[in-house]
Amino acid sequence: MLKILSLLGLTSVAAFATTAAHAAGHAVDLATEPFGWLLLTIFVVGYYFIAAEEKYHINKAKPALFTGTFMFVLLGAYYAINDLNFGAFDTEIAHLILEIAEIFFFLFVAMTFIEALIERNVFDALKEKLVDAGYGYRKLFWITGLLAFFISPVADNLTTALILSTVLITIEKENKAFLVPAAINIVVAANAGGAWSPFGDITTLMAWSAGKGAFIDFIYLFPSAIIGWAITGFLLSRFVPEGAPARIEGAEKVVIHKGGKVIIGLGVFTISIAVLGKQIMHLPPMWGMLFGLSVLQLYAYTLKKYHDHDIQIYKSVAKIENDTLLFFFGILAAVGALHFAGFLGHAAHLYTMFDPTYVNIGVGFLSAIVDNVPVMSAVLKAAPDIAHSQWMLVTLTAGVGGSLISFGSAAGVGVMGKLHGIYTFGTHMKFAWTILVGYIVSVSIWYLQFEVMGFH
Repeated sequence: MLKILSLLGLTSVAAFATTAAHAAGHAVDLATEPFGWLLLTIFVVGYYFIAAEEKYHINKAKPALFTGTFMFVLLGAYYAINDLNFGAFDTEIAHLILEIAEIFFFLFVAMTFIEALIERNVFDALKEKLVDAGYGYRKLFWITGLLAFFISPVADNLTTALILSTVLITIEKENKAFLVPAAINIVVAANAGGAWSPFGDITTLMAWSAGKGAFIDFIYLFPSAIIGWAITGFLLSRFVPEGAPARIEGAEKVVIHKGGKVIIGLGVFTISIAVLGKQIMHLPPMWGMLFGLSVLQLYAYTLKKYHDHDIQIYKSVAKIENDTLLFFFGILAAVGALHFAGFLGHAAHLYTMFDPTYVNIGVGFLSAIVDNVPVMSAVLKAAPDIAHSQWMLVTLTAGVGGSLISFGSAAGVGVMGKLHGIYTFGTHMKFAWTILVGYIVSVSIWYLQFEVMGFH
């Protein structure tokens, strides 16, 4: 702490020279000052512990939350010690709280609906149908991939990947020749499916909430997403063995509890309200989601009162994965601190130095290494002056690019946990070339559709 205070003291001289220029409340550009380098170092160290979650056995929410909050504590101390105008600081905090709250409550409601469906045995029933169907390995490979692609736009890519990887390990526990390609296929399909729907991936939700496109605009990414995944799926399927998993005999039949199908309908209704609220009534997406949650709670009340069926909606709320929500809070706060310090403003110059298409393709590769959420947050906060088609491209590349490395997306990290020792960094990289081919195809389809044909 003494070292930090000493550094604050040393940088006060540099800050004094800029105090007059920022007396009106403008943010101080710290990107070229020692204090700014300290903030960047804290971010890098914090992110190392986030990425090395399995090595140190520490949940990524802990270093993320510490890093994000600590960086703003230091920024506040810096402004106080150097007697700088807090106008810009207060504005940044207010905007950041609003941004995080919108995402936080949106995810809270989405995860509550998923937990309610799990409690009603909806996903267990789906799993049983696949297990009892007696499909061969290759048919299961394509079915789970298709389900991942079309469920993730509604249920989000992480939840979808976790559910279907559970299905995989239930169907087959030992055959790695099937499990590894099938797991990769689910991750790629879930991320690709999430890229064309604001509900499917946190990065797409962030772009939609930031007003970078209307809801329908993201659906135009569907051709790029599905064709890119299909190419990767085709290449992966060549490595799936013939044969079929052994049937599970004597298992008790799974029945969807009363109200399960109604909750599916309420979920569709909630999504519709969120979309209409955003596009027509200028309400943030979380508002429509929270309204849908209130309807779900009222339905749970009537189910209990008139049918004596306890849906246990409050238990579903209590089961929400708070670590996931706190991780997003921490990482968005950390990126917000870098933005306030001036780093992202300098990064935005890349879009003027190079062709935005090349920069956005590079964002996809960076997403695979760093994770797509902070990368997309950084791009949005940098706010480069680029065309609408380029915002769609960076949404696509940030979402799909996360599949290139196993820990590049929440879906990949989740499946690594479910298939521990089977789906690993090493087994993923063995087939990474198939994902790269699909990524190139997705970008090529985007270029043909958006830049050549102008269909968007």
